[in-house]
Amino acid sequence: MRDLEILMNPNKLVTHLQKPSSEFTKYDIIKFIYDNKIEMLNFRYVAQDGKLKALNFVITGKDYLESILSTGERVDGSSLFSYIHADSSDLYVIPRFSTAFVNPFSETPTLDILCSFYTRDGKPLESAPEYILRKAHKDFQQATGYTFKAMGELEYYVISTKNDLYPSIDQKGYHSSEPFANNENLRLEAMKLIAQCGGKIKYGHSEVGNFSTETHRYEQHEIEFTPVNAEETVDQLVIAKWIIRMLGKKYGVVVSFAPKITVGKAGSGLHIHFQINKGDKNLMTNDKGLSDIAKKVIAGILDKAQSLTAFGNTIPVSYLRLVPHQEAPTMVCWGDSNRSVLVRVPLGWIAKTHMIKDANPQERGEVPYIPGKQTVELRVPDGSADLYHLLSGMIMAAKDGILSDKSLQRAEDLYVNVNIFRKENENILKRLVALPASCSESADFLEKDRNFYEQNSIFPSGTIDLFIKKLKSYQDENLSEKLFGNNVEIKKLVDEYLHCM
Repeated sequence: MRDLEILMNPNKLVTHLQKPSSEFTKYDIIKFIYDNKIEMLNFRYVAQDGKLKALNFVITGKDYLESILSTGERVDGSSLFSYIHADSSDLYVIPRFSTAFVNPFSETPTLDILCSFYTRDGKPLESAPEYILRKAHKDFQQATGYTFKAMGELEYYVISTKNDLYPSIDQKGYHSSEPFANNENLRLEAMKLIAQCGGKIKYGHSEVGNFSTETHRYEQHEIEFTPVNAEETVDQLVIAKWIIRMLGKKYGVVVSFAPKITVGKAGSGLHIHFQINKGDKNLMTNDKGLSDIAKKVIAGILDKAQSLTAFGNTIPVSYLRLVPHQEAPTMVCWGDSNRSVLVRVPLGWIAKTHMIKDANPQERGEVPYIPGKQTVELRVPDGSADLYHLLSGMIMAAKDGILSDKSLQRAEDLYVNVNIFRKENENILKRLVALPASCSESADFLEKDRNFYEQNSIFPSGTIDLFIKKLKSYQDENLSEKLFGNNVEIKKLVDEYLHCM
């Protein structure tokens, strides 16, 4: 089985080296570079703005290559993080070999590797986003004995010149295919390249958002991943966003992960599915359905949902998406298969069925029951999310939920299985608390919860200060009310944040 997993893996390093990426060593990287005549090496890393950075090397010999891979390189931290001062700004970037992939866009054969930041003393940079996530997950594992796995639903719009040959139907783009989905080929190419670069993809499809103006066509797509360890989840999403944008550049179209493109049309979320594992076993369900551990984790995340928006919804446009009747959450609650709740429990193949044999009567053999596919979905975040910090906060909230003896009652109190905005359900709506309505309000909730995030030195206090300062700087209190009906100002705001994180 291991041999088949390796042979069918689209990552060129995995198939060439005949081992999973988690086992890559420095000499594996050197061997691949030599065997495949790789000429350049790129160190990649995410700094304060959430986008993928690059440091380029020309490979001039084995000794030089071994030196780079063994000791990393020096970078100017003050140009990458606003809180690092110029008089002591040097940082090391150290490659993580398991993340290596062949750059799919470089004309010169090139290998890219994600890196971590270290200080002059050789210690991990405490405030580095990637290290905050590592700390949070390690703390979670030590406290609970479990592993936090997650995956993202990456939604985005492709904005292209209008083509009336096969016109779009307004807000009816869900699962459309060519010729009615103009940019299906871009999505398919993106999926192939993301997989080659190590991404574990579940599927891709066109989404609801589909509309045209006099000059342009706006088409929404989604690529969804499979659950992996939290650190790998974010690495994959960062690389995927880079690949999709690079394809937009290649084909001369605009790609945007912004949460809102225009009022009245579907916005783009970045829903995060998660599950709790012990070893290889998914603990989210048991024979009766959703497990107590799953309910406790949900309760923990609901408890911190308002302040988690500080990491998951980081620009004013985020709060134009979080409005009623748009399949986006506005209140702190959870439910089954309900797309207006904050945490949704999607169908998870809990029941032992024979659907495949019903659809295929010719199937003679026993159909294996494959448990462990159940996830739970946080529907608040969007494409502006600072993913390393968001997953860190979610993991801390999950730990708190698991360890609290009040979680099961909280989960029961916040369970909703109806449309809370219907008049007959107004009593339910009244007992729920609302999500923030602006960046400024989100900052207030983060200030309120800052001691929680700073416990065990996971989030440095300076990181929390930075988020609060940035969110407050937008001065977007009551923004939705101020912009209501003013399409000119709304378009200005959308254009300003078209290329978020």
